[in-house]
Amino acid sequence: MAASKIQALWNHPAGPKTIHFWAPTFKWGISIANVADFSKPPEKISYPQQVAVTCTGLIWSRYSTVVTPKNWNLFSVNVVMAGTGIYQLARKIRHDHFSEVQVPAKE
Repeated sequence: MAASKIQALWNHPAGPKTIHFWAPTFKWGISIANVADFSKPPEKISYPQQVAVTCTGLIWSRYSTVVTPKNWNLFSVNVVMAGTGIYQLARKIRHDHFSEVQVPAKE
């Protein structure tokens, strides 16, 4: 049974013998890097970079559901990419526009 599932994955039109498998697999690196940046101070987050990550995730998530063959690896990596981008943008916006700045008192 396990052998037949591995065989089915291997021969799938979006399986490991195609670019349709490897491109999204390596794209996980971007999402992992974005998760690693959750500990980065918000002032070091780049608006253009996170907007690009978010838009890429949203656009390609939709695209991955309408192409043939269905590529669930592409869909999942882009959902995570959009989610991490939205989270980073929220952190940056909260820091830039809603945090109270501590002004040192003059003596």
